[in-house]
Amino acid sequence: MDQEEGQTAVDNIVTQFSTYEDFLDSQITTVDLYYLEDETLARQLVELGYRGTGEIVKREDFEARKAAIEIARLAERTQKKTLTSAGKDLQDNFLKALAIREEDNRNGKVSSVIFIRDKNSHGQEVSGYIDYAHRLKTEDFEVYFNGKKRLLPRPTDLSFYNWDSHIAVCNSSPNYQVIADNPEGLLFKYKRDRKILNVDPKALPGDNSTRITIKTELYIQAVIFDHISRRKT
Repeated sequence: MDQEEGQTAVDNIVTQFSTYEDFLDSQITTVDLYYLEDETLARQLVELGYRGTGEIVKREDFEARKAAIEIARLAERTQKKTLTSAGKDLQDNFLKALAIREEDNRNGKVSSVIFIRDKNSHGQEVSGYIDYAHRLKTEDFEVYFNGKKRLLPRPTDLSFYNWDSHIAVCNSSPNYQVIADNPEGLLFKYKRDRKILNVDPKALPGDNSTRITIKTELYIQAVIFDHISRRKT
């Protein structure tokens, strides 16, 4: 039996039995108990490989694998809990697009920049670029996925512009450096791989980046730029 097959056999045993003692008991026959007349001794003989009807598994291997499986299970549960979009009945394309990208933005596989143009609660038209991964870390998106609030650009986002008051603000984030003095328009440099994201609709978005216009009932305009991380080594 090779190493991979051995690991699979151990995994099957660990999954099947709650404790190592349960596994040992499964290897003991009624004949063993009849002659030995001692369950503890019978278990010891199975553990040492002198008795048993199947695979020999050491106690330390069983317990180590049991612990590893439990850690993986808890990690998976925790990850599912952190996805605020999980289990939501999302109707609008924009919210569906955010939900699809939530996990990858949380774990760093993808970094999305969201452009939104719409009117705020005062009836003023605003627009801006949002670092989705950064927003996910700094606020609870439950209210957005539940439809209680709409995601809108803020003066603290990568860029913000109020078309009524003509207030314009740019801010770098933990993920992006804003390049505002580019004569051809706004650029964002992704800090992990230093690639440039070009948000000009007439230009290509850049290496490892895509631009998708979202058809949505929630906003006048919504665009999502996805950058796949290629961290420099």
